[in-house]
Amino acid sequence: MTSWPDRRILDLFGIELPIIQAPMAGATTIEMVVAAAQAGGLGSLPSAQLSVDQLKAAILSIRASIKSPLNVNFFAHQTPPVDAVAQMRWRALLAPYYVEFDLDPAAPVSGAGRAPFDEAFCEVVEEYRPEVVSFHFGLPTKTLVDRVKAAGAKVVSSATTVSEAVWLEANGADAVIAMGSEAGGHRGNFLTQDMATQVGTMALVPQVVDAVAIPVIAAGGIADGRGVAAALMLGASAVQVGTAYLFCPEAKIPAVHAQALAEAGDDSTAVTNVFTGRPARGIVNRLMQELGPISQAVPAFPSAGAALSAVRAQAEKASRNDFTNLWAGQSARLAPRMGAFDLTRNLYEAALMVIERRA
Repeated sequence: MTSWPDRRILDLFGIELPIIQAPMAGATTIEMVVAAAQAGGLGSLPSAQLSVDQLKAAILSIRASIKSPLNVNFFAHQTPPVDAVAQMRWRALLAPYYVEFDLDPAAPVSGAGRAPFDEAFCEVVEEYRPEVVSFHFGLPTKTLVDRVKAAGAKVVSSATTVSEAVWLEANGADAVIAMGSEAGGHRGNFLTQDMATQVGTMALVPQVVDAVAIPVIAAGGIADGRGVAAALMLGASAVQVGTAYLFCPEAKIPAVHAQALAEAGDDSTAVTNVFTGRPARGIVNRLMQELGPISQAVPAFPSAGAALSAVRAQAEKASRNDFTNLWAGQSARLAPRMGAFDLTRNLYEAALMVIERRA
């Protein structure tokens, strides 16, 4: 066999390889997106931490390098109301860390946070017309989804349960990402907040495949060709890979994060909300151990991160990862160490070899 047997995602997105480079806010660079697309996969640009002008500039830069399909990713959360009491409670918990670094616990804090998809972002989609628009935390309003589709984009979002996948299909998604509990970074959950019942990739993918008519993309714990091949056997048409791309030279992560990834084992991560206010999988560090991993005292997403920025910066200067969100999935040690172009090709070619040996 010399080609991928399930072409549903390949044909839907107009890509050559069933490999989607995950959009990882803060870590994904334009260079990574371009390299993954040049290799034949789907390059994905995370936009939640970008302004409208920054997003436009990034898309223009990518389009100057490739003519391949592009995925632009957005968050679909609701911005929470200002909660001064919750912020004061959070700042009080962080105060000892401020003192440890000779910082003023009462000093004003600010941070870029993460912006949800809105009218302004939708206008960018309509102007620049990316081939794929993906969402995390459900979908935006029906009006916005309809506008995105009218602009010619295929709509994709993440589901962490079968119920979420069924909801996404009913509300306009053209494909669904079945995100197993092994996946690094923010969970894509939106119908449930119960992290104790999140489903692993091997159990989730075939059940989602059986429950929806749209094609399924597997994510979570997939870091080499064996994982890609397994996803195909479970019924997925493609895979989305995140953690493996963090080892690529194109990734933009702090040195302490890179070191933690290099040392990570299968049991090094946990799901936590102490960095942003929303559950995400990362390598266990001091903050997670002392205040979490899940804490009811953390303000609503995405308002928790700003107060951490000062102590995080001081710790990183001292080569400590105590307050850095070390996002990673459970299969970090399986990831090949190579550039984003070679990784995209390797994942595909290694999967074909596995499938051919089993044929």
